[in-house]
Amino acid sequence: MGKLLFILNDPPYGTERSYNGLRLAGAAAKREGEAVRVFLMGDAAACAKRGQATPNGYYNLERMLKAVTGKGGSVAVCGSCMDARGITEPELAEACLRSTLEELADWTIWADKVLIF
Repeated sequence: MGKLLFILNDPPYGTERSYNGLRLAGAAAKREGEAVRVFLMGDAAACAKRGQATPNGYYNLERMLKAVTGKGGSVAVCGSCMDARGITEPELAEACLRSTLEELADWTIWADKVLIF
């Protein structure tokens, strides 16, 4: 069983780094025996904002996060980064949790592989 940690730093829209990181995390989460965790920090904290409305045919990061958590993955959002951007816990997408740098340290030690986007 592989233990993968994805750390995302970029905003949800404007660049495709968070999009590509979540594409890979979602693909890994679908595989039998893979444990996937995603940590959102910096501008990526906005990836977990509930109620994203994107045009038809355009990717939606809230739905992509749900695909990860729906397959047993975990998504945590840096609390300091949330505060700096005015994001509150009730505004987080389903199954996304406010977290800390201490938890990121724990997850990093837990992981077999850490991928940073």
